[in-house]
Amino acid sequence: MGSFSTSHWLIVLAIVVLLFGAKKIPELAKGLGQGIKNFKKEMKDDQPDESEAKIVETPKQVETSTAASVEAPKTPTQA
Repeated sequence: MGSFSTSHWLIVLAIVVLLFGAKKIPELAKGLGQGIKNFKKEMKDDQPDESEAKIVETPKQVETSTAASVEAPKTPTQA
C-alpha cells in the first residue's frame, strides 16, 4: 500500500503537467530547491554553538543604596 508503481508516478506526473504546464515545472523545482536550501541554512544558524552552550551567566548582584532604604514619610495617623 505504501509504495507507488511506475504507472502511479506517470499519472502523478501527467496531472502536474496539466496543472502547471511544462514551462512552469522547472521554475517550481528551482523555487522549491532554494526554499529547502534557505530552510536548512536557517536551521543551522539557529542552533547554538558548543562554546555558547557551555557559557552560563552568573546572576548579577543588585547594589543597595541608601536611597532605597529610606523610609517613606509618615502620615499623621502613623506619627
